[in-house]
Amino acid sequence: MSRVGRRPVPLPSGVKVSVQDTMVYVEGPKGKLNRGIDSRMEVNIEDSVLHVVPREETRESRSMHGLTTSLIGNMIEGVSKGFVRDLEIVGVGYRAEVQGSNLMLNVGYSKPVTFPLPSGVTAKVEKQVNISLEGIDKELLGQTAADIRSVRPPEPYKGKGIRYKNERVRRKVGKAGSK
Repeated sequence: MSRVGRRPVPLPSGVKVSVQDTMVYVEGPKGKLNRGIDSRMEVNIEDSVLHVVPREETRESRSMHGLTTSLIGNMIEGVSKGFVRDLEIVGVGYRAEVQGSNLMLNVGYSKPVTFPLPSGVTAKVEKQVNISLEGIDKELLGQTAADIRSVRPPEPYKGKGIRYKNERVRRKVGKAGSK
């Protein structure tokens, strides 16, 4: 059995979890989420603690045990607290702004890049170079942050581009030049 899968998932107050066949529905103060789980997994809720148990002992069910527990745990944390992902823009003249449900990025191209934010993800821009993404779905939030970063990934010579907060960019030396 998986160590992560055996760990019980506590249910905070105000969070309701219901299971129907292979769908898990989680509702909390921040919103609602649902996800289909593998049919080899069984979800048990008792005394505000959630346990995921494999129905059979096979290699595939063991591999899905920890994953299912983590996914349900992230859903519970998302609807109770929410998730935040921070990005920063490095470069002279590079900036961002929020216009409705779009993120406008001026990152060195001839025209600003319009990035439509998916529903469930909100963005705040501080000082025109710090982007803070918030949402309840951890997977959607991480994918949105990766898509924004891919508009202008940090380059290794000057470090210009969009990067995650606290991301270390490996720098290269560049040409030595003539003597």
